Amino acid sequence: MRRQPAAGFPWHRNHVGEPPVALITGASSGIGAEFARQLAAYGYDLVLVARRAEGLQILAGELESAFGVQVEFLPADLATDGGVSVVEARVRSLDRLEVLVNAAGFGLVGRLMHADPEKQQRMVYLHVMATMRLTQAALPGMVARQRGAIVNVSSVAAFLRRGRGSVNYIATKAYINVFSQVLQAELRGTGVQVQALCPGFTRTGFHETAEYARFRREQYPAFMWQTAEEVVRGSLAAVGNGQVIVVPGALYRLLVAIMRMVRV
Repeated sequence: MRRQPAAGFPWHRNHVGEPPVALITGASSGIGAEFARQLAAYGYDLVLVARRAEGLQILAGELESAFGVQVEFLPADLATDGGVSVVEARVRSLDRLEVLVNAAGFGLVGRLMHADPEKQQRMVYLHVMATMRLTQAALPGMVARQRGAIVNVSSVAAFLRRGRGSVNYIATKAYINVFSQVLQAELRGTGVQVQALCPGFTRTGFHETAEYARFRREQYPAFMWQTAEEVVRGSLAAVGNGQVIVVPGALYRLLVAIMRMVRV
């Protein structure tokens, strides 16, 4: 049984007929999974995308049980052309798509001169090409309906200009910011909102991969860490207010302002 949608999301309203749909990439864990939880609470049916079907299936069952929404899961590797093509086709077919969240991503460490070029290429493709192609696929329907929100998950790293060992991570996140800003200008008057969400350190599994084996969370004070719930709540609160670059948390907004001034 479908629960009464939660109040609070600026775009929440009583929909006539079938509920709207949100498609979320990187949905099996972290920020992507939290977007799924919060949008399900607002009454959205969901299409969840990630590489591994197991995690998606578990989350889909939890959300259907908790909120009474319909949840479809679509395993796809968005670092490949074939994976993106599968999800593109699904995006185009969704006539109730109202929210697209491009949350799939990963980080790499190490100087570029020593980096594995195949891993670098996968990351660049995922952050840049997958984001662009899925956004492009969503636009015709959203513009025709004069309603839609596209959230591209970036990072405060996008504002760095010095980041030894993270050249392409920083560069691709900067692309997401500029892409979102220019696209929003292009879409002015269409009813479609574009957002680049720039979280700082967030308590997810992002730093728990082999790439970050030497990373120690305790090296950074507790006040620098946000929860995925806080990050997503800040993102959804900003949807519809015309703000493209969204940095959750007062601390990180201050740090970004400083980085913009001194070009760290």
